Amino acid sequence: MAHVFLLFLLFSCIVSTNIHECKQTERSSLLSFAFTLSSPPLNWTSLDCCHWKGITCDQDGWVTRLLLPSKGLKGGIPSSSLRNLSHLTHLNLSHNSLNGSLETQFFFSLNQLEILDLSYNRLFGELPHSLSSSNIRTVDLSSNHFSGAIPSSFFQQASNLTSFNVSNNSFTGCVPSSICLQHSSPFLRLLDFSSNLFNGNLAPGLGKCSELKVFCANHNNLSGLLPEDIYNATKLEEVALPLNSLHGAISDKIVNLTNLANLDLSFNQFGGKLPPNLGKLSKLKFVTLDFNNLEGVLPPSLINCTNLVELRLGNNHLEGDISVLDFSKLSQLTKLDLRINNFTGKVPVSLYSCRFLKAIRLTENNLEGQIQAEILSLKSLSFLSLGYNRFTNLTGAMKILMSCKRLHTLLLSGSFVGEGMPSDDDMVDFDGFQNLRVLGLVHSNLTGPIPYWLGTLTRLNFVDYQGCFMNQLHLKETIMNLNFLSSAAASA
Repeated sequence: MAHVFLLFLLFSCIVSTNIHECKQTERSSLLSFAFTLSSPPLNWTSLDCCHWKGITCDQDGWVTRLLLPSKGLKGGIPSSSLRNLSHLTHLNLSHNSLNGSLETQFFFSLNQLEILDLSYNRLFGELPHSLSSSNIRTVDLSSNHFSGAIPSSFFQQASNLTSFNVSNNSFTGCVPSSICLQHSSPFLRLLDFSSNLFNGNLAPGLGKCSELKVFCANHNNLSGLLPEDIYNATKLEEVALPLNSLHGAISDKIVNLTNLANLDLSFNQFGGKLPPNLGKLSKLKFVTLDFNNLEGVLPPSLINCTNLVELRLGNNHLEGDISVLDFSKLSQLTKLDLRINNFTGKVPVSLYSCRFLKAIRLTENNLEGQIQAEILSLKSLSFLSLGYNRFTNLTGAMKILMSCKRLHTLLLSGSFVGEGMPSDDDMVDFDGFQNLRVLGLVHSNLTGPIPYWLGTLTRLNFVDYQGCFMNQLHLKETIMNLNFLSSAAASA
């Protein structure tokens, strides 16, 4: 009986081993694939290709995964070798130096493919007319040199597609919004068309992608209005369309996107007022709307976006007294950029309740008043730009700001006009600005000589003072010369 049991175990081991042994035809195809491409040795030497690095087989010995990212592969993709791997579900050849175009047969032969990642290579040419695999879920062709229009037929068979990324190529024509229309995938979660040469209007269709979470088409040549149906894609978490020529007002319907966390429409031509109910988007973390033509006041409801991390509204035509806004609710805020607008009033004291603030940029507005000592509660503040406003009391500001331990950039040019440069007597027992690297004081018509305390700032790399650009060495030389001249004049 014991002998029978041992024979059974031996037979099971032999059967198990044979199950996982790869097919000879597929082994030959893989060796041909490796031979065609120039790369460091892949160490594919054993008889069973299912044990080769980057290869996975199913229980019948068919190769299902070919994963060779960052292996130094060079040359054209040998489709004649890959087309024999008819059971392939995952193909990842990303971050290599592959070149050439994708032949139509390349897609037709891989009709079981689920994951295709050819990103970060040197592939070029136009895409075939369609993806032949109805199982395809992820396509990443980003950071290559593909060109031409993406044919609408490309997605006809892709009924299970969840992610499509063709960013950083040279595609032209219209963004294929038809990908979301009927008979396309109802499961799409990511569409990234950024950094291409797409032009024209964004066609309707995106609203049909009911599961869409990320839509990016930044850095293209898009124009026209945002299609109204985009506000029907209520699962959207990120909309990134900067560096285009889109225009029109931002619709009040944007409040339908209740899951939105990242909104970037910067460097476009959007106008009109901000939607008054923008504060209903309580999940917003990053709002980037700078370099547009927005006007009117900041909607008070914006303060209800309590998860905001960055708020960038610079280079617009916004106005109103910002001192009436209560920033204390924005406890997660790290960056605030309201530069080059028409805001009035004083810097809100409530802003100093945002304890995580690292950068404040309020340059070129109509703000007034003095810097308050409460700013010292911002322990992480490293960048402060207050230039070209009507602030007063430079000496008081310097006495306060020198205690901001992490401050490395301080830009005050065009403010404190006509005041005196804080003297050494003003800054007695000076030991502040320990990490200051950049100081801007140009266009303020400050009076008095450059004080000695400036020369003690050992980390200061750049000073813009009265139109004179100085590094640390130049600054020290200037101070020494001024001291010498003063001594000579006194002795005379």
